[in-house]
Amino acid sequence: MLPQWISDDLRGKGLDPAEVERVVRGALDEDLGAAHQDVTSEATIPAEQVDTADVVARANGVVAGLPVAAAVFALAGASTPEIVLKARDGDQVSAGDQLATVTGPTRTLLTAERTALNLLCRLSGVATHTRRWADALAGTKAMVLDTRKTTPGLRALEKYAVRAGGGTNKRMGLYDVAMIKDNHKLAAGSVAEAYRRVREAFPEVLVQVEVTTVEEAIEAVEVGASFLLCDNMSPAVLREVVAAVGDRAELEATGGLTLEVAPAYAATGVDYLSVGALTHSSPILDIALDLRPPHLSRS
Repeated sequence: MLPQWISDDLRGKGLDPAEVERVVRGALDEDLGAAHQDVTSEATIPAEQVDTADVVARANGVVAGLPVAAAVFALAGASTPEIVLKARDGDQVSAGDQLATVTGPTRTLLTAERTALNLLCRLSGVATHTRRWADALAGTKAMVLDTRKTTPGLRALEKYAVRAGGGTNKRMGLYDVAMIKDNHKLAAGSVAEAYRRVREAFPEVLVQVEVTTVEEAIEAVEVGASFLLCDNMSPAVLREVVAAVGDRAELEATGGLTLEVAPAYAATGVDYLSVGALTHSSPILDIALDLRPPHLSRS
């Protein structure tokens, strides 16, 4: 079970402690195997040995996932190490910055090391990438939006990392928002019929409609859609959509967007730029765990 302070920290960030514990236990089980053993640490380190380790940034970026890493250390051994966080999620950090210190059984520290870093590096990489997009859109009304292109099993954490980096979540999955895409329109016969069917089946659910032309955008808004996903449109076409329906619906530009073209798309007047790469292609932020020499472990 997670210590109360970690659970409270996770809840304060919009994360479910039970979901984080599920992810962490699954990752630890994957690393420790059926026997639940770290054979190297058990062979080389006495069970009673206690040390301190520092979590240190090896590159510049935005940190995210520190309480998740803390959860790994808390769940990796029989006793919970002393964990002190020295940065906050969303902070801009520099290479060499100390992000946390962990003091406890040395076996526990080393058993938890890779799982904690895998999650922390991954989430910090997503946050760092997202911050670049948020900075590129600064001064416009457009916000960067994530997608469902997430790592299976890590969606809640990766979408949290997007928020930590200054981005926005629009929908968590297939259950909370209806998204009428090309195949739905084809199967139902038209935008209008697909929208009618969703509204009839789920009257309280927000409906988004993917459109590829100005005409489709107008049709979708006229049947009641209040959020349009404008797929693979040029800035010129997007400006036409904004002029035609921008006062009646939120507009999201998507499809092949890059940081280089982000300002031009934001300048069209859309509300969001959705970027699947935030979660499917962000490189990790390099972060390490450095065990202090024994004479420094309590300093």
